[in-house]
Amino acid sequence: MNHIDLNRSQYLELENLALGAFLPVKGFMNEDEFQSVVRNMRLPSGAVFPLPVVLDVSAVQARALRGQPRVSLVFAGEVVAVMTPESIFSVDRQECARQIFGTTDDVHAGVQNFLAMESHFVGGPISLISRATLDISSWNLTPQQTRSAFAERDWKTIVGFQTRNIPHRAHEYLQRAALELADGLFIQPLVGWAKAGDYTPEAIMLGYQVMMEHFYPRGRVLLGALTANMRYAGPREAVFHAIIRRNYGCTHFVVGRDHAGVGDYYGKYEAHEYTRRFEGELGIKIMRLHGPYHCKACGGIVTERTCQHLETKPEVTQQISGSDIRAALSAGTKIGSEVIRPEVIAALEDVPLFFRDVAK
Repeated sequence: MNHIDLNRSQYLELENLALGAFLPVKGFMNEDEFQSVVRNMRLPSGAVFPLPVVLDVSAVQARALRGQPRVSLVFAGEVVAVMTPESIFSVDRQECARQIFGTTDDVHAGVQNFLAMESHFVGGPISLISRATLDISSWNLTPQQTRSAFAERDWKTIVGFQTRNIPHRAHEYLQRAALELADGLFIQPLVGWAKAGDYTPEAIMLGYQVMMEHFYPRGRVLLGALTANMRYAGPREAVFHAIIRRNYGCTHFVVGRDHAGVGDYYGKYEAHEYTRRFEGELGIKIMRLHGPYHCKACGGIVTERTCQHLETKPEVTQQISGSDIRAALSAGTKIGSEVIRPEVIAALEDVPLFFRDVAK
C-alpha cells in the first residue's frame, strides 16, 4: 500500500476530520466538494461549509496514487490513518484564492499558504488509527470531551469564543457579556498553524489560565485549545469557526470585529454580514458583538453601541487591537492596565510570546 507523509499542518487537518470537529465533512474533500465549497460556500448536499479541507500532494505522488484502493497516512514515522483516494485533482490556484480569501495578494498570509501548497489535492474518506502526541496536545479537548463537560456542569446554553491572542480587556469585555447571557463560556484558542508574529500556544494558554484562576467565576468557564490551522479567511472563516463550535456542543458563538482577519483585507464587520447569509442553517446562534475600546470619558471598556465618544470626542477613546498589543510587546513598550491586565503581562515574562517563523 502506498503512503503519504504528512507535515504537522496536514496532520492537524486529519485529526480534526477524524474527531468530528469539521462535521459534516469527514474526509479530505474530493473535487466536487472542493469546487462547491469554494464557489458556493456549501457542500454538494447543500450543507453550509465555507472553506476547503484538503490534502495536498506533489505531481509525482499524485501519479503514484492513481488506482490505489487505499493509502497509508504517515506522521512522524508512524501510520496514523488510512485513506481511500477517490479523487485526485488540481485547480486554478489564483482563481480559488480570489474566491476563498477575496484577494490573490500573496502578502496575505492565507493566500501565501494556499499558493505554496503542492500541485495536486487528493480527496476521500479517512480512518484514524492513532493520534499523535504533539506539544499542544495536552491543551486539546475533543468534541466528545467538551459535550461531556457541558453535560456534567448542566450547562444548557454555552457560548464559544474563538481567539488567537493573549487575553486583553476588549476580549474580556466580550467574554463577560457572554457570561451574562449563557450558562457557560467555552474559551477555545486556536493553536495550530500560524503565521510568523502570532502568539505561541504557551503564551495564549498561560494568559487564559491567569484569567481562569484570578478573575472569571469558578465553574462557569471552560478552557480548551482548538488544535486546528488558522486560514486568515476573514468572513468565510467566521462561518467556519461557528460550525466547529457547534460540533463541540456550543449553542452560541461570538463573532466580533474583523473576525479571523489579517491586515486590511476585510471590512470591520463583514463577518457579521456573512453569518447573516446563513441565518437558521448553522445549528448555532451567532452573537454579533461590536469591537470594544477604552473610553476615558466613560471610564471603562465600551463599544460604539454603548458610548457616544467615538464620534463626538474620539481623542478620549483608545482602540484595543490585538495587532497593536503584539507590536507593543515586541518592542518592550509598557501597556496600560486599561488594555491588558498586569497579571497577564507578569505571567508571560518567562515564556516565548511569538512565532519567529511560520509554524507548519
